[in-house]
Amino acid sequence: MTDDRWHQPLVHVRGRELRADTSQTTGMVRREAISGKNAGSAKVWMGQTHVAPGTRSGDHHHGEAETAIYVLTGNPAFVFARGHQEVRLMTEPGDYIFVPPYVPHREENPGAEEAVVIIARSSQEGIVVNLESLWPGGEPGAPASREEPRMNTRPVRADPAP
Repeated sequence: MTDDRWHQPLVHVRGRELRADTSQTTGMVRREAISGKNAGSAKVWMGQTHVAPGTRSGDHHHGEAETAIYVLTGNPAFVFARGHQEVRLMTEPGDYIFVPPYVPHREENPGAEEAVVIIARSSQEGIVVNLESLWPGGEPGAPASREEPRMNTRPVRADPAP
């Protein structure tokens, strides 16, 4: 890297060169495109997630990173907890989802085609913390474990699942 900020090289990562040697969650495959180790980024991570038809991922969160998701193909659902209810956001190609830091969630693909989403995170690392449940104690209403992260309590707008 040079001190000349005007003349640093751009980094080209071809789609066929995406790396799958990242943190993974059951039921999905993450592929890394832009990261500190792959492209020298300092503040952003970007990649893809693939979820096969009829599959759901394990519950997880992305630590302190904010996550932005763009639905490229398929109709994935993004599931999170609000109180004692699961909330399911049904999507289609062209939709965007924002996941605040530390919010447990999962991806589901009820459709007949693979769901592919493009992900950008506010970290140069692909932070993934796999969880047993969307709720800190393992089920709705269970007491929180001391080892679970402090949850972001900012309200999230979405309609509960029927």
